[in-house]
Amino acid sequence: MKRRIAYGLILTFGGLSVGGPALGRGMMMFKSEQKAQQHCPSDTVVWLNTTNATYHFKGERWYGHTNRGAYVCKDEADKDGMSGPTR
Repeated sequence: MKRRIAYGLILTFGGLSVGGPALGRGMMMFKSEQKAQQHCPSDTVVWLNTTNATYHFKGERWYGHTNRGAYVCKDEADKDGMSGPTR
């Protein structure tokens, strides 16, 4: 199944605007891991690459290290159709 991502939408979170795919219909995005964990204390915080709608777990190479991204709650990311890293 192919997923289409609409480009050109500007996302705003925590005072920071990020251009990229149309993400975050119900997902809160954060500039810091701590703020994300406060938002979802019983969930896992992941790094969402907003360029390709893929998230990464803490300890993985791209966690917090993509050109465009944000810290998000895994459950919210899953509900919005984001996907984990391919292995």
